Amino acid sequence: QICLSLVKLLFYLAHSPLGSIALLDFQPRQFVMVDGNLKVTDMDDASTEELSCKEDNDCTLDFPTKSFPLQCSAVGKCEGINEKKNLFNAYRYFFTYLLPHSAPPALRPFLSDILNATGDLRYGINETLEAFEKVLHLYKSGLYLQKRPLLLKDYISLRGFRTVEGEDYKCWPSYSHLGCLLSVHSAEEAAAICNSQSQCQSFIITQQRTWTGRPLASFQSSLADLIPDANAVVYIKRSASSGKRL
Repeated sequence: QICLSLVKLLFYLAHSPLGSIALLDFQPRQFVMVDGNLKVTDMDDASTEELSCKEDNDCTLDFPTKSFPLQCSAVGKCEGINEKKNLFNAYRYFFTYLLPHSAPPALRPFLSDILNATGDLRYGINETLEAFEKVLHLYKSGLYLQKRPLLLKDYISLRGFRTVEGEDYKCWPSYSHLGCLLSVHSAEEAAAICNSQSQCQSFIITQQRTWTGRPLASFQSSLADLIPDANAVVYIKRSASSGKRL
């Protein structure tokens, strides 16, 4: 969410009515999340000036660990230097820390492609935004789950009940520090996650939603007491329920 919001912001800056705008003091502390969108808190160090040049050799974009040769345009400006400066800063301050983590395994290759392409400045801001929106579409639609074995059949579903909330086993990246609360596309994906965790014996799809509209599923290690809830369904591993009170 943070990276996508940042890319949308940089897309606007690259195509602003004032021209391409560079953020000269590009640091994480210069940004804040407001209603799920990343905002710049300080525009004092923004600039619409692009470096003047006479030849391509005048257009080297330097960073502490990398340098990029750019082209000198016909009007004597280093072509796209503001856009590329913003994008590489986004890569080194945000993408490298946030993109490799917490995505479903099937989507990680797409995020690695974005990471590598922006790190080498092979993508401009247009291509970067397009790549992010493709990943978001796959994530929200559940298309990344195709051709996977169906595991929900290995679970007993109890409608009209939910488990008592309480501290349970931890997992990463959980939305709750008390237990294992993860975003899922469907009960089928939740079953696959539960199967992959040795502690998991049951799960429930909660009424909570993430910023993409995906529900949160709570995974539990034991058959805790059940309480009535007309809107809930508890899914319990058949292997865990055998010989139990169910």
